[in-house]
Amino acid sequence: MKVVSVVGARPQFIKAAVVSRALREAGLLEVLVHTGQHYDPGLSEVFFRELDIPPPDYHLGIGGGTHGENTGRIIEAIERVLLEERPDWVLVYGDTDSTLAGAIAAVKLHIPVAHVEAGLRSFNRRMPEEINRVLTDHASDLLFAPSETAVRNLLREGIDEDRIKLVGDVMYDAALYYGAKAERESRILDRLGLKPKEYLLATVHRAENTDDPERLGAILEALALLHKEISVVFPVHPRTQKRARAFGLEKYLKQVLAIEPVGFLDMIMLEKYARLIFTDSGGVQKEAYFYRVPCVIVREETEWVELVEIGWNRLQPPRSAEALVEAVRHSLSSQGREEHAHLYGLGDASQRIASILLLSAKRT
Repeated sequence: MKVVSVVGARPQFIKAAVVSRALREAGLLEVLVHTGQHYDPGLSEVFFRELDIPPPDYHLGIGGGTHGENTGRIIEAIERVLLEERPDWVLVYGDTDSTLAGAIAAVKLHIPVAHVEAGLRSFNRRMPEEINRVLTDHASDLLFAPSETAVRNLLREGIDEDRIKLVGDVMYDAALYYGAKAERESRILDRLGLKPKEYLLATVHRAENTDDPERLGAILEALALLHKEISVVFPVHPRTQKRARAFGLEKYLKQVLAIEPVGFLDMIMLEKYARLIFTDSGGVQKEAYFYRVPCVIVREETEWVELVEIGWNRLQPPRSAEALVEAVRHSLSSQGREEHAHLYGLGDASQRIASILLLSAKRT
């Protein structure tokens, strides 16, 4: 049985790493396609090395365009791969342009699609990611949901229950596996002179924040203010760096510990030992929960609503620096967060996915 896996951005590399390992252990043949959506070496190749992902069988080298340009070019390129490989399944991850393009290319060729991390909803149709995930879910034959909330979302949209598989979150698998590896191999805390639980970790990359000068200004000013109270470590995404320069906001980057993007294992260590995480990333806010670190989400909404409902994460739109600072202070002082040890499964989602795909092959 042959599976074509499509990846193109950092979160997908992490998910594919654990799923690919499970596929190989189950005896499935995987063909890995890297679309090139993230083409910066600091955000792509380094993760393949650290995650022990085999080199991609195909590197499409597509990136840097608009959403429409990227999606169209990726569909065209993936179609050629699928015509050559003729897989039994196409496996797509998350909610990027690569995800939607992989699904469209496959269904047009009548190749079954399986979507890892299906059923997430922010209910904000202005987000490109929301459109990508909704369309991908409705085009997919198998929907691997990470949580009960995701299952409910899919059922409300009329998706056949037989297509939905509650497997848990592959990112939890990754957190367990690579958390132990990071402890052995990463030296980032020593390199930056950081002590556990004595710093705040910030990540900002979403276009809704970086492309809006008022929102980005509020975020960067808040981090500069917080740095006066607790060290702020800020791996700066290339897009954020570029926009800060364009909007005249670089002065704030000089008032925190702004560093270049770090590798995956170093990022895990920074997350594990932060006192609090300040982020607009869907993946990082969830990793914060896995490592039991409070998190402030600088967005209008989140796909991981259950983490806000149980009080572990706090949602704070970046409308002013003062509101962001207050949200961080509140989260640092909050007590009584609910513990849900198995909110996202038992750390075996990847094995469950491999088993379901293998079973589908035996039935045909």
